[in-house]
Amino acid sequence: MNPFTFSDLLLEQLLQDDAPWGDATTWGLGIGEVRGRMEFRVRHAQVACCTEEAARMAQLLGLSLEGPVLPSGTWAEPGTLLLACTGRAADLHRVWKPAQTLMEYAAGVASATAELVAAARRGQPQVAVACTRKHVPGAKELGVKAVLAGGASPHRLGLSDTLLVFAEHRAFLEELPAAEAVARLRRTWPERQVVVEVADEAEALVWMEAGADVIQLEKCSPEVVARVVGRTACLRCSPIVAAAGGVNQGNAEAYAAAGARVLVSSAPYNAPPRDVAVRLEPCS
Repeated sequence: MNPFTFSDLLLEQLLQDDAPWGDATTWGLGIGEVRGRMEFRVRHAQVACCTEEAARMAQLLGLSLEGPVLPSGTWAEPGTLLLACTGRAADLHRVWKPAQTLMEYAAGVASATAELVAAARRGQPQVAVACTRKHVPGAKELGVKAVLAGGASPHRLGLSDTLLVFAEHRAFLEELPAAEAVARLRRTWPERQVVVEVADEAEALVWMEAGADVIQLEKCSPEVVARVVGRTACLRCSPIVAAAGGVNQGNAEAYAAAGARVLVSSAPYNAPPRDVAVRLEPCS
């Protein structure tokens, strides 16, 4: 799966950040013009991610790709070849760490996402998993691509693309009834769903009756989720029930089994990198 690739500008910035004034060691040893080959292989089992970006980094420095690149989203066992390239030693060494590190961090998030999705679907095969925008600051592209590669979707890409009413918004509404707040949003954004985050069953009922499209239960137990899901059966238009706050691989199955149609999580962003082994050698 290759939902998108980073821009050349971003990839060039990553390369420039690692060698703003060139590679001192390679230059000092006088080996820059020697021809060589570099390969990246999976050291620990993982969902490969950002292999396309690593390959593009190599191309930006004039290296030649050797054979196919393993697509992002592919499950890879230890020893699997991700990509290989050939060219000058000076260029191989410049690509080495930026490409390796990018693939390792992205694979960590992608693999954790896939594990979370698998856990959730043991509870309900049709449940959706969405990851929040609490990615590492400055790494939105990596976070979004890795989440997609792992089989989930972004919960929201930013404040501009979704309507999500928090308690912090409601604090400014004074005595405005919930139904009027929903109606106001529908008048302003008629083609968007109204999502409301609530802290308990009572709040959920208020906003369900007000006509919210999605009720997002924040830090509620699976038991509360199940009761709220049961309440939706009595409504003419049943809202989607989402579980958020503290959702992880250990409890995803229970939340899905309770009837939540969407699990919202930040947990994959805390995953450790998955190791990628690199081999460089001279070639004729």
